[in-house]
Amino acid sequence: MISCVAIDDEPSALSILTEYVDKTSFLELVASFRDPVEALSYCQTEEVELIFLDVNMPNLNGMQFYRALSNKPQVVFTTAYSEFAVESYDLKATDYLLKPISYERFIRAVSKVLEKSETTKSGSQKMVQPKEQGIIYVKSGHQLHRLNLSDILFLEKDGHYLTFHTKEKKVLCRMNMKQAFDIVPEEDFVQVHKSFIVAWSHLDVVEVHQVHINGQKIPVGLGYREEFQKRLGSG
Repeated sequence: MISCVAIDDEPSALSILTEYVDKTSFLELVASFRDPVEALSYCQTEEVELIFLDVNMPNLNGMQFYRALSNKPQVVFTTAYSEFAVESYDLKATDYLLKPISYERFIRAVSKVLEKSETTKSGSQKMVQPKEQGIIYVKSGHQLHRLNLSDILFLEKDGHYLTFHTKEKKVLCRMNMKQAFDIVPEEDFVQVHKSFIVAWSHLDVVEVHQVHINGQKIPVGLGYREEFQKRLGSG
């Protein structure tokens, strides 16, 4: 899951980007902004992997915005003007989208993002975990919680936090979906919604739009449904 931010001073353009991200299962929109100055403050303090960034904005244009970032995530520039394309590639932009943006062109751009992200991930070390079979450690505030993988029912996202739900307790930690899959095995867990990861072993009832786990109804998002049903059928 790639966390992303959309920045555009035009409400209609921002709405289209939000719609496209929601339709794309490997993207997670963590924030959107019409004010680039407000967005800059957010991106300097929060962990973001991708920015959809309009070039033509008042007070601070997209090129100035990106240069001002101390930690530079991947960026896909968006604009109605093609003359900024060369400058965008000088800034090592992953792609450059001309408005109006079709979903087909959007997918091509974010596929490049995904490819770069996976290459980076494969070359970097995953979150370090003590080597105990079937055990993970989750940091919550100043505490480190030891959890049996087999006890985890589902994970629930709320903003920048994830809650690990077990039958006995809930553990809240600052983590995104991508980081969660660094410590829980993908063969045992599956994302069914932008806000939920569920454990295969605890599925009680499966419906088209939702699943039941330990009396809890969890939605199955449209963008995740096909892959979930495919894995369900193969398993």
